Parts: sequence; structure tokens; C-alpha cells
Amino acid sequence: MKRSKKTPPGSARVARAEPPSPLRGEGYAKPRPTIGPDNAAFWQGCREHRLLLPFCRGCGKAHLPPGPVCPFCFADEIEWRPAAGRGRISTWTRVHKAWFPAFAGEIPYNVVQVELDEGPRLTSQLVGTGDEKIAIGARVKAVFTEVDADLTLHAFRILQPPD
Repeated sequence: MKRSKKTPPGSARVARAEPPSPLRGEGYAKPRPTIGPDNAAFWQGCREHRLLLPFCRGCGKAHLPPGPVCPFCFADEIEWRPAAGRGRISTWTRVHKAWFPAFAGEIPYNVVQVELDEGPRLTSQLVGTGDEKIAIGARVKAVFTEVDADLTLHAFRILQPPD
């Protein structure tokens, strides 16, 4: 037997609207990153067309994802430094399904995990490859796409075939 939810007497159902967000620009229907205190510097760097990474002042290591403490030594002294924006593909996949309708026109597209020269790994889109063979170990560099005044997205482009 299926039970229905009843509205308690004296209350009315209210449709909940999504709160307005300055990150929802006109014409961009893809999901947007959630920008908060731990990653705001990363996305500001993208707007400036450069990768910034959180480094621990205690142990000197870079880490991703950003957080309030170092995942290696748990120190809470984090500073943001420019990264080279280069690395190697550590794994990749070609996406054939439009998990979100806004991606339907791009199917198939390539997603890579890049081990940055500084150590951390970053998942991103691989652009400019078409049907080229993608290889683990291929050198890549960061490129940027300005979505609107509030958001610039990172991606990677292959530099050269692996040795």
C-alpha cells in the first residue's frame, strides 16, 4: 500500500526556488564549481589565466583539493603560489554520455587527471585532441576558457607525445 504525504493542518506547501547566484550567468547551462573560502584563490588564479596551488608553510608540499589544513602534516599555514601549469596525464577517459543536457553537443569529450609538476593531481578536460591517441604520460599544459566575468575554467592541451 502506497502512503501519501499529507500537509499538516494550518500549513501550506511552498515551492522552494533556488536562491539567486552571481555565478549563474546567462547562456551558460553547465554545472558551475562551488567557490568557497578554501578554493577561492584557485578560481581567482584561473580568472587570471594561471594555476595557483595551496602550499603548506610547515612541510612545503602542494596539495589538492584545497583545504584549511595540510593533508600531509596538518599544519594550518597555507599559502597560494603559482604553479607551472604543466604536468603529465596520469589517467583519462572519453565521456560518451551526456550526464547533463548542456554537455550533449560536446559528446564525446576527454577528461584527464593530470599529475602537475608540483605533485598534486588535477582532474580537467583535455582539449584540442580530436581523435588523436591520448597516452598516459603525455605532457600537457594548462589552458583557460573565460565563461563569463565571474568564471574562467581550466583545461589541458597535449604538449608532445610521451617518450
